[in-house]
Amino acid sequence: MAHSDFRTPRVFVATPLDGAPVAFDRDQSNYLLNVLRLRDGDEVLVFDGRNGEWRGRLAAAGKRAAGLTDIRLSRPQPPAPDLLYLFAPLKHARLDYMVQKAVEMGVGRMRPVLTQHTQASRVNLDRMRANVVEAAEQCGVLHVPAVEDEEKLDRALARFAADEPGRRLIFCDEGEDSTNPLPALSALPRGPLAVLIGPEGGFSDDERRTLRCQPFVTAIPLGPRILRADTAAVAALSVIQATLGDW
Repeated sequence: MAHSDFRTPRVFVATPLDGAPVAFDRDQSNYLLNVLRLRDGDEVLVFDGRNGEWRGRLAAAGKRAAGLTDIRLSRPQPPAPDLLYLFAPLKHARLDYMVQKAVEMGVGRMRPVLTQHTQASRVNLDRMRANVVEAAEQCGVLHVPAVEDEEKLDRALARFAADEPGRRLIFCDEGEDSTNPLPALSALPRGPLAVLIGPEGGFSDDERRTLRCQPFVTAIPLGPRILRADTAAVAALSVIQATLGDW
């Protein structure tokens, strides 16, 4: 597997890449020309989340516009990760952190889920998508996870079985009697997975009972300590990827 070149500037582009010249938008041009101070002929990496990573040479048109020419494929697109991440939204910077770490940990899709104790009343999906792109750019990730519309927990569970046939939902439950997640995870067969992380206040008793009644749900603990929601996300994704994922 080819590794990312972290010494060359890397930019996500929305236009599908096929080897044709690329025109950067105003913000990207400003970043490359005026922030990084690149010059004509400097190499830049681009990716679109679907067609691999491409290397080209910067072509500047003044100080405000730039494109990429002499483009060639540097890394082919790997299969998209098949891990669905459901989470109760947090506020501002902590949500930014959690979204970025989920990208780094190999999440394929993200879906905010509103619970009884969710503290964030509004979900800024555009901000989340911007954080996904930034994390992918910085960490050499080729797949850009989709950020799906938010929905209430009861609605998410009601359509999970129909929309995600065969997918197991791993529910991180601070109320578990044990502290070791490995026995429950090791007992699961390999297959499509989803992970659900609750809000700062935890799931309500009614929500926990509802989750445990679903045939597609497996509850796991996350150790002997109570974790903040953003820390719990990293811990859960780490142990799941290590036992059942692509590590």
